[in-house]
Amino acid sequence: MSAQARPILEPTAFVDIAGWNGADHHAALATFRRSCAEIEDTGHAFARKVVFGGTRRDWLAICERLKSAEDPRAFFEAAFTPLIVRDPARPDGLFTGYYEPEAEGSLKPGGGYKVPLYAKPADLVAFDAKTARRLGLAYGRVVDGKAQAYFTRREIEDGALEGRGLELVWLKDWADAFFIQVQGSGRVRLPDGRVIRLAYAGKTGQPYTGIGGVLVERGILTRDDMSMQAIRAWMHKNPRDGRALMWENKSFVFFREVTVDDPALGPPGAQKVALTPLHSLAIDRSLWMFGTPIWLDTEAPKGKSGTLVPFRSLMVAQDTGTAIKGHARGDVFWGAGEEAALTAGHMKSPGRMIVLLPKPLAKRLLKRQ
Repeated sequence: MSAQARPILEPTAFVDIAGWNGADHHAALATFRRSCAEIEDTGHAFARKVVFGGTRRDWLAICERLKSAEDPRAFFEAAFTPLIVRDPARPDGLFTGYYEPEAEGSLKPGGGYKVPLYAKPADLVAFDAKTARRLGLAYGRVVDGKAQAYFTRREIEDGALEGRGLELVWLKDWADAFFIQVQGSGRVRLPDGRVIRLAYAGKTGQPYTGIGGVLVERGILTRDDMSMQAIRAWMHKNPRDGRALMWENKSFVFFREVTVDDPALGPPGAQKVALTPLHSLAIDRSLWMFGTPIWLDTEAPKGKSGTLVPFRSLMVAQDTGTAIKGHARGDVFWGAGEEAALTAGHMKSPGRMIVLLPKPLAKRLLKRQ
């Protein structure tokens, strides 16, 4: 049977999952509890079609069972069926990392603080399905009754949103603002020492272009040398060309200020729950439901040397991203700080993904293959 013809989901047993017995099931359960709270409260992700997502009823039954769970490992083994994910388009899988950047900022412009981060504008709207198909854009604005694309990154940075009072904070460096947008969240340290947390609020819908790929295409960096740190180093040495490079990515992200009760946790992800370092995973939301526990078996770079070490962790799907597309595709949330930035910036590893699905849902999906 060809790789293309193989089923996407292949049953396995917990006893056959390498590293399962030594996993931090307690941390994974705490992460899953936050997902369950959102599923029970609103379950907003169930409003859209998710290929392997099941119904809200499937997950509510699991969340009800969670309330009496005492042994984390026993809970996962009793409630879920583990299924190896076969990706027909990318058989080896692809797993990257992201983190919560930190930058210097001010609530007022001036004194070197010249780069604004914006709140979501009122005229940014989601198009209906017919308009989205016609324009090839999910979001945009309506001018004189006509739907059209929203402003590009360059247009916004050249002042298209000035005078609307949308500025949340001002940074010193264009690159800081750009990478906070790429990561989808950030911490901004104010001159008085206070830190404000920003979370994703929306995007323009303009096409996303990875600027690292642009540098490779131009022969400036090689794929082996590619990392967030390498991109930033080049931009620092070439500030004018760096601005032009950022404009190649027309997509632009807007933010909202959030309060996170536990400073050890990250900002809210797309599921609208606080992310847990090393246990929250961004996935393709068209395939997997938010709240899905996922066993990840891959490698991650360690420290400044970038030496690859095994990374095996029980994670929970709580976020998504423009570049996260595919069955065995994930983005690990590493937290905040220099170590998290180094790991996330260099991580690009093959690996294996095993989804844990509610037993009734797994049974239905396997019967359908």
